[in-house]
Amino acid sequence: MRNIWKPFQSLYFAALMMLIGSGLLSTYLALRLAADHVDSLWVGALMAANYFGLAVGGKVGHRLIGRVGHIRAYATCAGIVGAAVLGHGLTSWLPAWVGLRMIVGLGMMCQYMVIESWLNEQADAKHRGAVFSGYMIASYLGLVLGQLILVVHPQLGPELLMLVAMCFALCLVPVAMTRRIHPAPLRPAPMEPKFFIKRVPQSLSTVLGSGLIVGSFYGLAPLYASSQGLTTEQIGLFMGCCIFAGLVVQWPLGWLSDRYDRAVLIRSVAVGLALVSAPLAFLPSVPLELLFGMGFVVSLLQFCLYPLAVAFSNDHVESERRVSLTAMLLVTYGVGACIGPLAAGVLMKVLGAQMLYAFFAFFALVLVWRIRPKAVTGLHQVQDAPLGHVAMPAAGSPLSAALDPRVDEQTVQDVMQTPVAAEDTEVEEKGEPAEAGEVSKTV
Repeated sequence: MRNIWKPFQSLYFAALMMLIGSGLLSTYLALRLAADHVDSLWVGALMAANYFGLAVGGKVGHRLIGRVGHIRAYATCAGIVGAAVLGHGLTSWLPAWVGLRMIVGLGMMCQYMVIESWLNEQADAKHRGAVFSGYMIASYLGLVLGQLILVVHPQLGPELLMLVAMCFALCLVPVAMTRRIHPAPLRPAPMEPKFFIKRVPQSLSTVLGSGLIVGSFYGLAPLYASSQGLTTEQIGLFMGCCIFAGLVVQWPLGWLSDRYDRAVLIRSVAVGLALVSAPLAFLPSVPLELLFGMGFVVSLLQFCLYPLAVAFSNDHVESERRVSLTAMLLVTYGVGACIGPLAAGVLMKVLGAQMLYAFFAFFALVLVWRIRPKAVTGLHQVQDAPLGHVAMPAAGSPLSAALDPRVDEQTVQDVMQTPVAAEDTEVEEKGEPAEAGEVSKTV
């Protein structure tokens, strides 16, 4: 494994620095607003703006990389992100913070795209899973370390913003110094929303629910922990503990996912999430040990939803459509992650901070109602299903499909090099929508 990861260590370091900065920035902004007694609605708006920027950045990133190349695009966006981070220290006007947060999300998406396209081109097909797992570990480790910085430096001064900007400056170094050639030019993966809504509706519902829950968690969990009387150091430990749960659960989840019905697993996870979230939703004050324990278990479950939905949908979609499927799943997740923090922020403002976990429990119950294993006909299940489970990174771009070992390497290259218009024409000529009408209850 070490020999496989060694050629990618510079890119892993770049991802690590990016996620340290991103994780620290999210928690810092939430705690700063909590210390200033700002409504939770603004905290949710900041996180929603970040995810909106990530969604828009997918389109902007393709055009920017196409015009100036990967290295220049990466350096440009890293510089813009660093400037936007420092901009938070120059003003306390919240609408400006929302705009800056969107710029950070947009720039980071372009950086993700550069790193992931480079990893894809350098990875051999037989080692793709190992390369993917290294990227996932770097992503989660970065988020955890970002939270732990608050334990070492609990003061919520401008020093933390400077540290975040330093992380984005350091993530420039390995990419700017590379002697490798640019990856191949990128083309946006074509999306076929109507086809996928008919083919994999239950998977899309799960991904949307995951976006609502996880997006709210990243933005508002620090605010909830603050309302429980935790110090800044304890909030950093709490967030680090919860995010670490997302890394820990991926390997046992993969073992279960490859051996049991994935629709049943999704429904079981949703039931467990609703049950574990309920006490935190109703108890106005929770002992510290119980809060850490239950927060860890809730995070174990909430970080299971997206990987299971991805694996479940890939079982029922042909290989030539899987890059498009991943783009569709990420857009759906982004929509949920934009809406979730805003909706949960309103609930927390009106009914109290514990409504964050009531929000989790409610949408977990919606998934229990929405996911129906008996409705899975298996009509379009691929020959080798269930496909091998792949743990998803903490953050990624539509190009993360290229690192997924379930996607055939040549299919990835064909889709990435083919203009969208040509793909759309091909789909219409094949008449796929008529076929999709027969499978409205599939996944």
